[in-house]
Amino acid sequence: MIAFFKNSRKILGMNARNLQFIRPNNLRRAKRFADDKLLSKRALKKADLPVPNLIAKIKSVDELENFDWNSLPESFVLKPNRGFGGEGILVVYGKKKNIADTWIKADGSLITVDDIKTHISNILDGSYSRSGVPDIAFFEERLKLLKLFKPYAFKGIPDIRIIVYNKVPVMAMLRLPTRESGGKANLQQGGVGVGIDMASGVTTTAVYHKNTIIEYLPGTRLVLSGIRIPYWKNILNLAVRAQEVSGLGFLGADVAIDRDHGPVFLELNARPGLSIQIANLDGLLGRLQRVEGLKIKTAEKGVAVGMNLFGGEIEEEIEDISGKRIIGTAEKVKLIGKDGKEIEIEAKIDTGAQSSSIDVSLAKELGFESVLDFFEKIEKPAEFPRDQVKEIEEDLRKKYLAGHEDLEDIVVIYSSSGVTIRPKVKISFVMNNEEVISKTNIIERTGLKYPMIVGKKDLKKFLIQIK
Repeated sequence: MIAFFKNSRKILGMNARNLQFIRPNNLRRAKRFADDKLLSKRALKKADLPVPNLIAKIKSVDELENFDWNSLPESFVLKPNRGFGGEGILVVYGKKKNIADTWIKADGSLITVDDIKTHISNILDGSYSRSGVPDIAFFEERLKLLKLFKPYAFKGIPDIRIIVYNKVPVMAMLRLPTRESGGKANLQQGGVGVGIDMASGVTTTAVYHKNTIIEYLPGTRLVLSGIRIPYWKNILNLAVRAQEVSGLGFLGADVAIDRDHGPVFLELNARPGLSIQIANLDGLLGRLQRVEGLKIKTAEKGVAVGMNLFGGEIEEEIEDISGKRIIGTAEKVKLIGKDGKEIEIEAKIDTGAQSSSIDVSLAKELGFESVLDFFEKIEKPAEFPRDQVKEIEEDLRKKYLAGHEDLEDIVVIYSSSGVTIRPKVKISFVMNNEEVISKTNIIERTGLKYPMIVGKKDLKKFLIQIK
């Protein structure tokens, strides 16, 4: 910890020199381009780089008074065109049922048309612009949260900030929205920043309130290191291409990952904050100097240079550091039956499922036919509301858990296909040379590609690589 504080002082002391190093590389015209979100997004889109869809923009009081509020979708994001530091951004999650012209914000509070009009008036007056000059308000589509990030993000979309210099991505950070930040992935407002290893795309050190190093997501026991960022090489490539479009010598590119469309640019920054150094426990100056003067011809070459120069961990080293095995979204699993019989199958890795599940026929092969026969004969309710689930589970457990030695639990599961009551049994399996003891659901999976899914409770020893 003492070493960190020394390093932290070193990093913070570099900031003035960093600015002296950076300023000559960002011409005034390029800065204006990056500060104008609508202009920069239009240019990115023209260059076939992905940006969120623009819904509408309001440039004057007259346009505000004549705006058709019925044209807005149920969810959207309202932004100031020249805002900075996350100020003035309003995220709306849905329309309030049975109340006209009313929406729901990230914190669950309601917002009306009059509230939005007041907010837009403040944007038009320049309340959130960098120089206090009159501004433009615009509505943009709200991106959908990737399942991987769902446990880590409070009511918002995480983003990845990549610093690019001389067509080389030199440093990166995952920014997570928190309750304190109101669902915005902004460190100044209480978000969390997590450093990213440039070679692997795996998170490392986390920073909170600009300079406090943390291990867990605030208010939880979720470890912030070891998250493997999907589309990593593609994201770096997009960031370098954005630098080419922008004309900025030094660029901070903010990229989010939409559930349906993959990586999408949120904005470009000519003056990105320097907390990214603390999240990576390294100063920018040394990295910038290492790539200054290099002749980088293509984005692909720049990405390769950045990954090689500033990536500290190959896969085996990541496993050593994290103590976890790296697996894919589908893995070979060796199931061990009651009589010691081993069955090898391919399983789907599903972080969206709490528990693992196996197919009925597979359970029978493993020696659980007797418990399935017992479970089939017990009296189970056919229909019931969600608010009675816990009561029904407790009732079934009291009546039947002691009735068979292999019956570990009885659970009610709601899914897109309806509600089911499932038995759980204790199963041992081996995946990537790690043994896992699992309380596993038994369910009919005939016709599905995988006879088994491995859920979140059984993935504590693993890091998941999403390609």
